[in-house]
Amino acid sequence: MTPTAWPRFLKFSLVGALGIAVQFGVLALLTAIQINYLLATGLAVECAVLHNFLWHLRFTWSDRTPSGGRSLLQSLFRFHLSNGLISLMGNLLLMRILVGRLSLPPLDASPIAIAACFALNFQASDRWVFLCRGYSCPRNPSKNKNKIDVENQPRRRAKMRK
Repeated sequence: MTPTAWPRFLKFSLVGALGIAVQFGVLALLTAIQINYLLATGLAVECAVLHNFLWHLRFTWSDRTPSGGRSLLQSLFRFHLSNGLISLMGNLLLMRILVGRLSLPPLDASPIAIAACFALNFQASDRWVFLCRGYSCPRNPSKNKNKIDVENQPRRRAKMRK
């Protein structure tokens, strides 16, 4: 991971920690009212996915916020296809093994399942969901300034000669 990616990774981790609290809360509530642990896990994961999307949009990747309703829906769709699918399938599969076969309590098995999906979710978000597109992307002045000056220097001189 590049040094510039660490702040974003830390933000992702913070949002993820809040999402874990959401997921645990929903899972605890649903299992307390005798909802099947797999159904409860699926609903809890979906609540956490929606929570995390909103926070990642406004906090983690706020510099890559999509413009317009269609772009927002596309990002939400991509988030569900990647993070949602990774989290949902990963959690359901691991919960089936950890709870169904190994007889761990659901609230003890859930953090193991979440941790297993963590790195894949970050990569999917950074590389596909909140991909920097077009003019809405921030420019790094320290990198682009010299590049732009060097690239445009001959053109400036040519324009000055005319």
